[in-house]
Amino acid sequence: MDIATRVYNHRWKLDPIVRSLIDTDFYKLLMCQSVFTSHFDTRVTFQLINRAQDVPLAKLIDEGELRAQLDHIRALSLSRGESTFLRGNTFYGKRQMFRPDFMKWFEGFRLPPYHLERVGDQYELTFEGRWCEAMLWEIPALAVLMELRSRAVLDQMKRFELQVLYARAMTRLWGKIKTLQGLSGVRIADFGTRRRHSFLWQDWCVQAMIEGLGEGFVGTSNCLIAMRREVEAIGTNAHELPMVYAALAEDDAALAQAPYRVLEDWQAEHSGNLRIILPDTFGTAGLLAHAPDWLDGWTGVRIDSGDPFAMGEQVIDWWRARGQDPRDKLIIFSDGLDVDQICALHARFAGQVKLSFGWGTLLTNDFRGFAPDDGLAPFSLVCKAAAANGRPTVKLSDNPAKAMGPPEQIARYKRVFGVGDQPVLPVQV
Repeated sequence: MDIATRVYNHRWKLDPIVRSLIDTDFYKLLMCQSVFTSHFDTRVTFQLINRAQDVPLAKLIDEGELRAQLDHIRALSLSRGESTFLRGNTFYGKRQMFRPDFMKWFEGFRLPPYHLERVGDQYELTFEGRWCEAMLWEIPALAVLMELRSRAVLDQMKRFELQVLYARAMTRLWGKIKTLQGLSGVRIADFGTRRRHSFLWQDWCVQAMIEGLGEGFVGTSNCLIAMRREVEAIGTNAHELPMVYAALAEDDAALAQAPYRVLEDWQAEHSGNLRIILPDTFGTAGLLAHAPDWLDGWTGVRIDSGDPFAMGEQVIDWWRARGQDPRDKLIIFSDGLDVDQICALHARFAGQVKLSFGWGTLLTNDFRGFAPDDGLAPFSLVCKAAAANGRPTVKLSDNPAKAMGPPEQIARYKRVFGVGDQPVLPVQV
């Protein structure tokens, strides 16, 4: 596909950014089924958070075009082929991962309304409704905003400028892939949907990874691309589960147990490679220190904040202290990775544990230095659960730069979970 020509033609008509309800991360669908079953009437508000206030989204993106893209997404429904894929495919070795009652609901699903308002040079964008409904806005909303920002920059370029731009981006990515080819036994998945440059570019990146890494490329988090390219759909769960469970807790004692209730519910529904601990929502050290014995037997841990080298050592020490052999366990690194860090982490931990990498924004959106004023450089844009049944949510993280929530609640959570001083690390993406 000639991506540059397609991009050049974007300016002549609306080209939908999100083409399908399953153009989303696979873990959103897994979590949605769990929430559908256990918290159907819980109401949650999701909120856009631009951590890079120097990127003036409301100046770059036309409000009418943004509304048109969001309205288009609200009109989407599951196609027959997509339903067949979800109902009949094998995920993580399990057939019928998605239950008939959930699929019946999902086949009739439409996304709920959104609230959009310009506040200065930024947009206030929120989604409110049943948790299982509002949560499915997160990924497409982020993808729309990131791609509209890209289009705003690309629309200033002429056809041959675009051809050169994409040739440079392709060359950069292929150079990264050639570097990764030198890592013995490397296992990498695409985690780049939410902050991708565009859908077409993410699809190209996945095809390049398939060709360049072969068995070293283990799949993509994007369900639609997984279906089209016949690769594994990758994903388990995310921070929103403990964030919402914690917000619903009635007192400090229930709050302290909320992360383990999440894992209990997940274990009751899933087994095998889906039993991956995401420990950093309220601090990894505290969660591991007070973990029940049954958590030792889980497959692995995903490290998504903090110093990845220190966090990897901490997890390995925890397994050893619990009588587990780390060589039988899996660590998935997924926080703002690029090739140099993947190589360094592989050199540090290969042979000690099973290793996998979720490569996100700097796989699917590395156009740094390719546009005037670096206007295509990726930035940190998130859409998080902000409230549950009217109560504010909190995220502490292992990096306080990623913390969110009202200050008084952050202080309460730090007390309950025993979180002290933490090193502040830069948040790139």
